[in-house]
Amino acid sequence: MQQVLTKGKVSTTLLKLALPIMATSFLQMAYNLTDMFWIGHLGSSAVAAVGTAGFFIWFSFAIIILSKIGAEVLVAQYLGASNQNKAEQVAGTAVKIGMINGVLFGMFLMIFRVSLIRFFQLGDPQVEANAIVYLQVMAVCMPFTFLPPIFTGIMNGSGNSRTPFLINTLGLVANMILDPLMIFGVGSFQGMGVLGAAIATVLAQALVVICFLIVFARRGSYLSPFFYLRRFDRKIAEEILRLGFPVSVQSGMFTLIAMILARIIAQWGPTPIAVQKVGSQIESISWMTASGFQAAVSAFTGQNAGAKQIDRVKEGIRSALSMMFGLGIVATILLFFFAEPIFSIFLSESEALSLGIDYLRILAFSQVFMSLEITTAGAFNGLGKTLPPAIIGIGGNALRIPLALMLIPSLGLNGIWWAICLSSITKGLVMVGWYLKKESAMTQAILERFSPKDVE
Repeated sequence: MQQVLTKGKVSTTLLKLALPIMATSFLQMAYNLTDMFWIGHLGSSAVAAVGTAGFFIWFSFAIIILSKIGAEVLVAQYLGASNQNKAEQVAGTAVKIGMINGVLFGMFLMIFRVSLIRFFQLGDPQVEANAIVYLQVMAVCMPFTFLPPIFTGIMNGSGNSRTPFLINTLGLVANMILDPLMIFGVGSFQGMGVLGAAIATVLAQALVVICFLIVFARRGSYLSPFFYLRRFDRKIAEEILRLGFPVSVQSGMFTLIAMILARIIAQWGPTPIAVQKVGSQIESISWMTASGFQAAVSAFTGQNAGAKQIDRVKEGIRSALSMMFGLGIVATILLFFFAEPIFSIFLSESEALSLGIDYLRILAFSQVFMSLEITTAGAFNGLGKTLPPAIIGIGGNALRIPLALMLIPSLGLNGIWWAICLSSITKGLVMVGWYLKKESAMTQAILERFSPKDVE
């Protein structure tokens, strides 16, 4: 069911939309932490294997974004402009783009899986072998990875964030049940270790896809049943890709830079790789929450921009930034003062625990700025200006490599963590400053974006 975001108290409307999206983001984090929890019982080598293969699953999100962002923004804008037909065309085209990209990327991973894993020069044959196995399973089922975020983006753009939350909750429950069964086995069923973790993830994602298809097929939906079977529209596809391309490049570059940093980290052995994997998942408590608010701000801004309610757009963005500032403060306190008990839940080996505490305490200083950066990017996206966040993101992330190389001689491994922290602070400051400087020009442009012919 569509939720109208152009009426009602701004802060209440935004929060009602944001909370299920934030909860969905936490579910994604719980997905990842559940895997890390059970895989962590196999040891840091198993975590390193899954973490290494996970870079390419992470990279897949850069391709998913090509259609997800465009669908989310355009569905919101066209529904705000009361043009449901266009919204349906956007949704159907985005799903088709996602399916094609999922198949092609899966084929790429399958063909080059060995070379991709050996890029990291892990130096441990067993870790390499487990990473290749994990990547192989995920490659075969890549369409199941691509579709849920796109479906979620379509529904978020319509203002319906509750349904994706419920569906993803079901997927999480399935994953929590399947993980220990597949990894360790039960009774006469033999556990499959890292392979079992991959199978459990794929089965849970497949369940999520099926549930989304059932929901979209129901009559009485805010979009007509089987909108994803509508004819492929080239012009709409170009519009979707125009919006998604800058964000996609940013996401892809972020992953590539992270992979280069992982290769640098690998000179200290597989344990620091495992530490970074677990630490980044823990740190994502604020990243995921801010990303949920980013999607909410994008949908809220999109619908109100389509309806040309500019004052409401500005009020919503400022309200979101205030809430995310508070979140960043809380995350900083948790990561700095409770680093040891939090990290020990996942890895208790003495070396890994010591490195993990350093990671969390250093990254704690960047949480406020990261939260503001991500939320402000949602404002840019909702206004159809996806290029500025991409420029800031790519530039800030690229800064991490020279910073790390400069800091490693004096700080060792911690120099890499400080490079990540300082770049996040820089991105947050620049993103908010750019938005405040360009806000008037962007909102004026949106008034000219939707002419009477766009409204049915």
